[in-house]
Amino acid sequence: MPTGLSLHVGLNQVDPDRYGGWDGRLVACENDAHDMARLAHGAGFDDTTLLTSDGTVKNITAELRAAAKTLKSGDILLFTYSGHGGQVPHTDGRDEESDAFDETLVFYDREFLDDELHREFGRFAQGVRILALLDCCHSGTAIELPGGDEQNARLMPVPKQHEIYQRDKEFFQEIQRDLAAGKGRERSADALLISACQDDQLASDGDVNGEFTGTLLKVWDNGAFRGGYRSFHLHIRHNMPATQVPNLYVTGQPAEGFLEQQPFTV
Repeated sequence: MPTGLSLHVGLNQVDPDRYGGWDGRLVACENDAHDMARLAHGAGFDDTTLLTSDGTVKNITAELRAAAKTLKSGDILLFTYSGHGGQVPHTDGRDEESDAFDETLVFYDREFLDDELHREFGRFAQGVRILALLDCCHSGTAIELPGGDEQNARLMPVPKQHEIYQRDKEFFQEIQRDLAAGKGRERSADALLISACQDDQLASDGDVNGEFTGTLLKVWDNGAFRGGYRSFHLHIRHNMPATQVPNLYVTGQPAEGFLEQQPFTV
């Protein structure tokens, strides 16, 4: 019998002492984490939830690494994140980032690079199914599309992104160098990502759930949805506003059978 572990992170604010006085206050991210944990628990996952001040790099990576030591081929990890997104310049000299930025998850104590998350996923045994659902902005280019509302978006303000990057530039560049040096030695993570929006769009917060998480829950309909992950993504996308287009992204070579499974199948 396969094992399913899930980790749900929801940050309604960040530590202002670590972000130059900015607390990044949001409304619905903790609700998103709770609701996704309930969904996961109902689907047979052993779920863990980290909220706001517990959503630190140390705590999140510790949970992921504990899961990596537990899960084996055929098992599944579900990782959900609800909070702010940002970007930092990509400076290691490689060309895989077409927009010259690394997307970040804005954890309670610091920004966490997308490549850092990929490295954590790479610790899992080959054959572990990895599903990530990210409800945050990836909009460091500061393009506000028609109809977007930056005041209601899960976007780390661009001036604050620049300020934090300038303050911590050497730290981020060291992480990027370390990640680049290890890419030739590390196994590529076989993971499926469904994100709230494209890199140049904003992800909306809400009174109860984020726009993406709320739509996902409606499409899921307490398990009444039938179809694989590609169909699940398309149904979510068709129910979202044109200004926020969820993305389906695959890294490595997850099994085709995984992509065709009913979502959240353990």
